Amino acid sequence: MKVLIIGNGIAGMSAAIEAAELDDEVILVSPVQSERTQSVMAAEGINAVVDTAEEDSVVWHANHTLESGCFLEKEEDVRNLCEKAPEHLKWLDEMGVLFDRNEDDTWKVKASGGQSRKRTVYSGNSIGKQIVTAMTQKCLEYEIKGKIEKKIGLYFYSALIQDEKCYGALFYNPESKMLIPVYADAVICATGGMNKLYGKTTGSELNDGYVTGKLFLQGVQLRNLEFIQYYPTTVQRGNKRVIISESVRSEGWRLYYKNRSHSVYFMEEKYGTEGNLMSRDLVAREIAMCPGQVYLENAKESIPVTPAIHFFMGGIKVDGMHQTNIAGLYAVGEAASKYHGANCLGGNSLMTAVHSGRTAAHAVHEGQGQPMCEELFVPYVEHEQEKIDRIEQMSEYRGKYSATATLRKLMKIMSYGMDLIRDGEVLQDSIYALDSSLNELRTFPIDPMVSVYENYRLYPMAVLGKATLMSAVERRESRGAHFRKDFPSEKAEFMKCSVAEFKDEKIRIYFEQESGEKGGAVR
Repeated sequence: MKVLIIGNGIAGMSAAIEAAELDDEVILVSPVQSERTQSVMAAEGINAVVDTAEEDSVVWHANHTLESGCFLEKEEDVRNLCEKAPEHLKWLDEMGVLFDRNEDDTWKVKASGGQSRKRTVYSGNSIGKQIVTAMTQKCLEYEIKGKIEKKIGLYFYSALIQDEKCYGALFYNPESKMLIPVYADAVICATGGMNKLYGKTTGSELNDGYVTGKLFLQGVQLRNLEFIQYYPTTVQRGNKRVIISESVRSEGWRLYYKNRSHSVYFMEEKYGTEGNLMSRDLVAREIAMCPGQVYLENAKESIPVTPAIHFFMGGIKVDGMHQTNIAGLYAVGEAASKYHGANCLGGNSLMTAVHSGRTAAHAVHEGQGQPMCEELFVPYVEHEQEKIDRIEQMSEYRGKYSATATLRKLMKIMSYGMDLIRDGEVLQDSIYALDSSLNELRTFPIDPMVSVYENYRLYPMAVLGKATLMSAVERRESRGAHFRKDFPSEKAEFMKCSVAEFKDEKIRIYFEQESGEKGGAVR
């Protein structure tokens, strides 16, 4: 089998290494080296039930994951993840990941938010860097053996889809200024979340949501876009928000705000002694509702903190083997909506990246190959190349359109509409504002002051933004990371996952129902 993997963070490399071990042919494509992916920034740790002094079990891990996600995920999928987590951890350990260890050589564990057991294995505050380093070395070994071919510096342009089957993908090469088709038996999308769509987040701006938005326009269904996790404790550093690990709250750091000269330890007053380690969505929301600046303190210092966007539970809709509604197209890691439901449990995101990558690789290996229908896509590639040539030919043009200004407007709209505490009227206003940008972007305006990629990415990003806002409008309740002050309670009728699809130039939002019925909004 020939496997094309888009994205070389932890999820992408997990898929590549597993596929190579299964003796499949792997092509790994990314605009940047693995060391520059968002995966490097992961700091907390990775969840798995290991032998510790504190009693724990796979059942507990699965129950905590399901509960944190407000029971939106299939129990079978979550239990499968938690059962295989110790095996994945051993796989990483054998690969050379340097986990912190006790004197008896067992892995050290700590508590993460929303869990009553210590099951987060860590490596100081650089677990992401450790895993990426080990995986990069393993990929290099397979490159030398000829099992993995890396193509760095290429930017995704579109998938190659015909009759609801994916035959590969089209990439833009900024050096040759050409579109390059790459054909494969299967494509695995590991392109992360949508940080750039919102501006200042804890994640990498390289993850802009373009791939997800473009695939959506090509008929790929999305799921649970309204669920966006805000990390409760972050500080501003330049153009980014930097997290202060929740593990410090498991070691005595406390949240408070000032009421005149009195310190109000609001989480402890409302939720008891374990209040500082409640789930991230709850802590972030409580901070947002405080009447003044919130601080995180220990016996020696006090640090002002603010919640910030950290993780996207929503993304590409996949089944238990991570295949999308398009045959031959898979999605893994943060690009896929799976396992987390309405909220991601602290320490679970890294484990799902590894699990989803390996799961998709196995699914591809066990599947059937398909004929390389390259001739089908020749007219399409030529047509899209003409668009690229048009952008290149406009290099001397100086018009009024600014891609940078349009992106800033888009980020402002999304940050305003998808705030930590939402409101139906604000969400509708945000949709109307976004429609104005979409009307302009449909004409494919060109700004020669930015790169070709920065020109062609905007329309799919804006469409993705609108689908997200519409999903938040249609979920008329509060659940997990989605909180609406006009609908502050959970409703049984919404104990389902939202689905977004793009058909006939319109976005449709509906909720998954066992009967298969689809009722919802169309715009």
